[in-house]
Amino acid sequence: MSRDLATWAALTLLGLLAALTYWLAQVVEPPPPKRDGSTRHDPDFIVENFSAVRLGEDGKPRFTLAAAKMTHYPDTETSELERPHFTRFSPTAAPLHALAQKGTISRDGENVYLRDQVRIIREAHGDRGELTLATSYLHIQPEKELATTDEPVTLSDPHTQITGVGLKLNAKTRHFQILSRVKVHYAKPRS
Repeated sequence: MSRDLATWAALTLLGLLAALTYWLAQVVEPPPPKRDGSTRHDPDFIVENFSAVRLGEDGKPRFTLAAAKMTHYPDTETSELERPHFTRFSPTAAPLHALAQKGTISRDGENVYLRDQVRIIREAHGDRGELTLATSYLHIQPEKELATTDEPVTLSDPHTQITGVGLKLNAKTRHFQILSRVKVHYAKPRS
């Protein structure tokens, strides 16, 4: 009888070890990939020579966004842009242009992220010359009229060059702040 009990105890222990091994394998193994296409990052539409205009209450353009190509992805509800060009208009000042090689529009459309060779250009206006800003990344919030970056920036006009790291630009007030490591080079205009 004790021999049968020992055999049953050993078989029970082996059965428990097998069940524990199976359970551990299920817990540790990642789930099998879904084959329904839900994990794919495929576009649902592509628009070439894309252009959109946001009008103000007066019916005049507040800002425009154009791109050589816009690709929308339904899984993230984002749009990727090739050669985006964002323009902000003001009735009292020259337009501000932001251009880049690539960009992304967020799911809610409240954020535009520009990357690769980003430039902001303020056209010449009155007695002010053209002003340009160059960086590698820019986050634009069109409705808030704000633009920011943590990357190095270079700001230039006909007589001044300012370099630094990080930028906060308020398009409504036309004020900008370079956040750190600021260097200024000024060349006095020739008479």
